[in-house]
Amino acid sequence: MTPHERTVLTRKVLLKLDSRILPVLTLLFLCSFLDRTNVGNAKTYKLEADLKITDHQYDTGLAVYYAFYIASEIPSNLVLKKVSPKIWLPALTVAWGIVTMCLGFVRNYAGFMAVRAVLGLTEGGLLPGIVLYLSGMYTRPEMALRIGLFYTAASLSGAFGGLLARGLTTIGDVGAQKKWSWIFVIEGLITIVVGIISYFLLPNTVATASFLKPREREFAVTRLNQDVPSRLAEDGSTTQQESFRWSEVRRGLFNISTWLSASAYFGILSGLYSFGLFLPTIIVELGYTANEAQLWSVIPYAVASVVTVFVAVLSDRLKLRGVIMLFTLPVAIIGYAVIANISVHKPKVKYGMTFLMATGMYASVPPVLVWNSNNSAGHYKRATTTALQLMIANSGGFVATFIYPSREKPQFHRGHTVVLGLLVSAWFLVLGNVLYCAKVNRDKKNGKYDKYIGYADDRDPEFKMIL
Repeated sequence: MTPHERTVLTRKVLLKLDSRILPVLTLLFLCSFLDRTNVGNAKTYKLEADLKITDHQYDTGLAVYYAFYIASEIPSNLVLKKVSPKIWLPALTVAWGIVTMCLGFVRNYAGFMAVRAVLGLTEGGLLPGIVLYLSGMYTRPEMALRIGLFYTAASLSGAFGGLLARGLTTIGDVGAQKKWSWIFVIEGLITIVVGIISYFLLPNTVATASFLKPREREFAVTRLNQDVPSRLAEDGSTTQQESFRWSEVRRGLFNISTWLSASAYFGILSGLYSFGLFLPTIIVELGYTANEAQLWSVIPYAVASVVTVFVAVLSDRLKLRGVIMLFTLPVAIIGYAVIANISVHKPKVKYGMTFLMATGMYASVPPVLVWNSNNSAGHYKRATTTALQLMIANSGGFVATFIYPSREKPQFHRGHTVVLGLLVSAWFLVLGNVLYCAKVNRDKKNGKYDKYIGYADDRDPEFKMIL
């Protein structure tokens, strides 16, 4: 095959994968995004009063969701291959869709807590599962753009969640059902439908993708095998025969690079999860109504989405992850530094800073989300590091839940300062991981990893760490 023929065939395969897989994953993640945040919209329609719960009890309900969400991530990724992505990802979606509907029928604090816990348990496996799934469909240098596309598309669409909630509550009170309950019932029903449809659209692997021609499937498999040595079986064939070993899970759990990037991602997600909590308040300060604030809040997300896709393309082209983040994180740091210390009488400047905050944080997500996957070879190690990173990072949900109490608005000085500190720490953690990966590559070049020749995993000297 000539280089030109290879390029043409690569483009055909990628176009088919992108057009058939990414829209489905975007819909799944959008449903996850909406079902995770719709409780905030329901709160504005008197959920707390109807359930007779306090602000603290409401916050506890948010926290218990994250606790079970985090606990489910590693186990979910470890069973993904055994059950198969085609079954597991849609099954998770249908399960949390049913649980979301149940939220519409809770009547007290105990029911609210129980359903939120089960929602976290069923929803936690989706994002780590998607990242792991994509790592088996695309080569390492192609991952950031794909993550960036589905992540930003879903997040941008999620910015309209408030408008959707407003429309659903127009159904009003029906019998014992309060108007906020329809947010959960209808959105949960939509999620169930999306989950069922996704089962018929997602292939398990490129080797079984019916929308690829036989020659394209063979070529797609070859590309993946050439990208990561561990995709080859021990006998050198292209049939991956890796079996589950606890030693691979331990390698993932005690990987230094994973903990560095995951801790940095923790700081980023603490900011992202809390961003929507204060953005409407800033816009209302400009003189807009609550409903108008929902519309104006979309603009920072839209700008951030465009920049994020551009950064993801650049990250793939340069084959750099952490190095890119060293330039994107300072944008958000500047935004938080200004907004944390500016006068309450300058709402326009505060709104302007939200663009820097959203752009810097969102643009950092695709590089950090694929970094561990790129530098982990061996399915079960990659499954562990991908889930562990998200497990640590999603703990940022606990931080976001408690650092922006309503009594501190409109300044939220403490909340902004906490996130500022976390983002500065994230920058240094990313720098540390870049230097660590560079050292591993130097050591491999100098023969310090020669004892791992033929291991066909990320310890193999042929496997180069992406910085």
